[in-house]
Amino acid sequence: VWRAACGANVLDVDGNRFLDLTSGFGAAAIGHRHPRVVAEIPRQAGDLLHGLGDVAAHPARIDLAARLCALAPVDSPRVHFAVSGADAVEIAWKTALLASGRSRLLAFDPGYHGLSFGALAATSRREFRAPFLDQLSSHVDRLPFACPLALVAERLDSSTAAVIVEPIVGREGVLVPPEGWLSGLARLCREAGAALILDEILTGFGRTGRDFACDHEAVRPDLLCCGKALGGGLPIAAVVGRADLMEAWRRGGEALHTGTFVAHPLACAAALATLDVIAQEQLARRAVEIGRRIAAALASALPARSCLRGRGALWGLELPDAESAARLVDRLRQRGLLALRGGPS
Repeated sequence: VWRAACGANVLDVDGNRFLDLTSGFGAAAIGHRHPRVVAEIPRQAGDLLHGLGDVAAHPARIDLAARLCALAPVDSPRVHFAVSGADAVEIAWKTALLASGRSRLLAFDPGYHGLSFGALAATSRREFRAPFLDQLSSHVDRLPFACPLALVAERLDSSTAAVIVEPIVGREGVLVPPEGWLSGLARLCREAGAALILDEILTGFGRTGRDFACDHEAVRPDLLCCGKALGGGLPIAAVVGRADLMEAWRRGGEALHTGTFVAHPLACAAALATLDVIAQEQLARRAVEIGRRIAAALASALPARSCLRGRGALWGLELPDAESAARLVDRLRQRGLLALRGGPS
């Protein structure tokens, strides 16, 4: 039971201190309770504690949209805010459907995009999907992650509205695609007229050593989903998309996708402070150095039949089986290190 957290440290109710290697499921990328973020919350609360969803803007929302448009590698960008990563994935999928008039989505296995119904249809893990399989969308095609691009070309057709992919698969195993695969996928999407949706909810905001993981291959997606680290510990997410695709939402009448807490003032203020910290403290550069240290420290100490892989500050250790991984996570916890077990159980 956590009692307090600061920086990379967590204190439980019994007084035990842990080093949080998970960065709070990726949301505390600048550290837990960063003083810049903490200071912004009462300041914003003193002006506007809650807004009116997507009906009325507020200054922090406008400023944050501008910052995201300047940062994201998307042409002619516009922002649609979301309340969670899964919500952002569903917004991106809906955008592609509305803009194209097509019906199908291509996703990759393994891949994790969230557990709400729309996002779950694109998520791969059997344990998550099985209880709801009959209710999930049947309009999702699947291919193995980092498969030969010829297989992707064969699968794309005039019914494909979008392709969704994590540039580095996170929760399902920290899988880095071979060099050139992501840029090749982007080329195939352009040729097929399908939108490329990049799920950068875990990989965004400097974690892999660049602002976004797709920057390593200079890929410019049509729709980019981001969240987690953006809020500095508060819940907020967004889709940054090409203006011509985002125009599909301008239909008059009721909003087709919204929420009471969209672009919440406190979360927007925290996100602006977070982006300042990432830039001013050069955390993307720091992620590269963290990655070098991790690789050097573990290169000669890997367990038998294991594999270490990652980029920047995002790393995974593959062990022979799920039981070995569970035992290691428990041993780390006993030694004061918090880690997560990922991949199929």
